Amino acid sequence: MKAVILAGGLGTRLAEETGIRPKPMVEIGGRPIIWHIMKIYSQFGVNDFVVCLGYKGYMIKEYFANYGLHMSDSTIDIRTGEIKVHRNTAEDWRICLIDTGDETMTGGRLKRAVHYLGDDDTFCLTYGDGVGNVDIAASIDFHRSHGKLATVTAVRPLSRFGQLALDGERVVNFAEKPAEAAGWINGGFFVLSREVERYIEGDATTWEREPLERLASEDNLRAFYHHGFWQPMDTLRDKNQLERCGSMASAPGGVGDWLTHSGSKFLHNRRVLLTGHTGFKGAWAALWLEAAWCGGRRSALPAEGEPNLWRALGASVPGRPLPIQTDGDRDRRQPRQAR
Repeated sequence: MKAVILAGGLGTRLAEETGIRPKPMVEIGGRPIIWHIMKIYSQFGVNDFVVCLGYKGYMIKEYFANYGLHMSDSTIDIRTGEIKVHRNTAEDWRICLIDTGDETMTGGRLKRAVHYLGDDDTFCLTYGDGVGNVDIAASIDFHRSHGKLATVTAVRPLSRFGQLALDGERVVNFAEKPAEAAGWINGGFFVLSREVERYIEGDATTWEREPLERLASEDNLRAFYHHGFWQPMDTLRDKNQLERCGSMASAPGGVGDWLTHSGSKFLHNRRVLLTGHTGFKGAWAALWLEAAWCGGRRSALPAEGEPNLWRALGASVPGRPLPIQTDGDRDRRQPRQAR
């Protein structure tokens, strides 16, 4: 299966970065965000990409044209120009880079990309400026199960402001930036049937307007709910937030190098026993395993004189409460059951 990535927009709301590069080439943790998006797909075996270029698209072409060399140990004969590669650690990706025009809208870019899908009847589509720990395999299975033409990943972003519940002048409840207040929105990470092409007239068509509106009105659009981490990169504020997630391992719903960790595929759907203390490292390890879609049981031994960070995190992670058990004596008596 192929994944189409829309990477041709002007990115005007991130002008601090996009004045010198296309938005998909803005770096997070030392890598362009488009690379991180590809890593998300490749964890689920999607290694064939069609990238729709536009504004400063040549920079994306140059990056991937030289990527293999950058990821290898090599000897270069300056006189002859011969390059001998000793060890190459580049991913097993096949990338089709197509010029879809600087002014073409999202629907028009998709329509042009369809011709490069080969014989695939189903494909993935996402934007070149948003990441998340979306279960791509589950979204594909969901799309095939309902038989409609389109599936969109529905996400619930954190509100940017605190929410007030009022009874006249009395504040009944205050919630600082709750996810529930924002409602469900289009998070990208579509799974589509090839027939959606007929809903797009041409270059001036915006995918999020007429095509998706018509698909919804004809009962041909379904939502795949994603409750985990998701973050777009629309503004400098978003970019800085993503940078903190990548460099400080502080992404909600996951820890460690959540953007690039190669072990996520290995851990997917495995049962993992996590033992240890209830402090900082154990707390983040538990959330990291959640991000890797692991099943299992966590048992936390209460620490005297220290806060139980597992419990604190379990109460604060949006939509992902951690089932913490603290009966340490029982677990010590019954190690087989705990395992």
